[in-house]
Amino acid sequence: MSVSAGMVPGRKSQVKVGSFGRFVLVSVIVTSLILLSVSLIRTNSASNYASESNESINGPIHSANFHNRRVKLPEQNVLSKSLEERNGLPPRNLDLYPSLPKDHVVIVLYVHNRPQYLKVVIDSLSRVEGINETLLIVSHDGYFKEMNKIVEGVKFCRVKQIFAPYSPHIFNDSFPGVSPEDCRDKDNASEKKCKGNPDQYGNHRSPKIVSLKHHWWWMMNTVWDGLDETKDLLGHILFIEEDHFIFPNAYRNLQLLIKLKPEKCSSCFAVNLAPWDVKSRGEGISQLVAERMGNVGYSFDRMVWKKIHNKAKGFCYFDEYNWDITMWSQVYPSFGSPVYTLRGPRSSAVHFGKCGLHQGQGDKDACLDDSSINIEVQNDDRVVNISPKWDVFFYDHQAGYKAGFKGWGGWGDERDHQLCLDFASMYHQSLPT
Repeated sequence: MSVSAGMVPGRKSQVKVGSFGRFVLVSVIVTSLILLSVSLIRTNSASNYASESNESINGPIHSANFHNRRVKLPEQNVLSKSLEERNGLPPRNLDLYPSLPKDHVVIVLYVHNRPQYLKVVIDSLSRVEGINETLLIVSHDGYFKEMNKIVEGVKFCRVKQIFAPYSPHIFNDSFPGVSPEDCRDKDNASEKKCKGNPDQYGNHRSPKIVSLKHHWWWMMNTVWDGLDETKDLLGHILFIEEDHFIFPNAYRNLQLLIKLKPEKCSSCFAVNLAPWDVKSRGEGISQLVAERMGNVGYSFDRMVWKKIHNKAKGFCYFDEYNWDITMWSQVYPSFGSPVYTLRGPRSSAVHFGKCGLHQGQGDKDACLDDSSINIEVQNDDRVVNISPKWDVFFYDHQAGYKAGFKGWGGWGDERDHQLCLDFASMYHQSLPT
């Protein structure tokens, strides 16, 4: 309340308030109380809304501010920053495919630097029935012009490229690449005054080797929890590599298997396009098959991803540079029940080629497989060859990595452990235990 000229301290006011003045005063007080009540209601409602919004049933909260505050990722160079910016670009070919069916399955193809293989895979995908109905995400480990050019030429579906911004292949003189002070091979760190922790066999890190596991883990966290196109997706995502030949019936078979899984194999965690044994083309029987999850054409949903992400520490600390062996020997067994995948009796995808994933053309000891890729595509490979009437054959006992397996090594450096954990925390408020 302001002090008027007639109100002097120590003296009583001589102002007399008439009936009209009393009316005005009461009106002001009532109006003020109403406005105050409305303000409190709005504030309380906003608080409740914020609280309800944070309680997402689809998983942890996505927070860019938290990402910048908590995760201590390596300092980026110019290329790393530019690639990370590219990851935010929308998919291409939106003008050609303005809408996608509700039941479409996103396909993620992860690649390194084998253009002679990538051309085969892209050509096989172009012949897949229904490929125009989905989004193809290509995840690059490193930046290679020829690989980029091949993907930019895709016109048969929506396509989005993402590049691992912390790939060792884009850091020439610092971690996660090779830094001058790093230990090499079986160096003694205390004697050589070098940096690094050896694996269980006494070998120090090789960036080309550790990038296998880093890329897969970064890709999984980014696709499921980081990309606008997929971070709210609840359904299945199909994952393939640059040396997986995809048959024309693969997508339609995949859709049918996903639909049949709840009824035919409720205990199955995933769907596969190929047997766990990469040399097998299937049993050729009139039954669906449930077996351990393979690494060729595997597909699972967000529920399974959340179970995998919850085992981040087990994944990141296990001394094994292969992501798939880490999953088979460390992560899946921790689920508490056999991790079955459902597939057809005839493969819809096959592994080809002689070169390993990171034996690219730019390496000193490059693996160049110039032989022609002769994969026979029969009539049964062009149409859906799975029947909803079939029952399921279960493989109860399969060979594999048993309890007590300690890993093949290559993953002993604490910096790699921390980078792996940072990838798990990029889009989450807290790291799973």
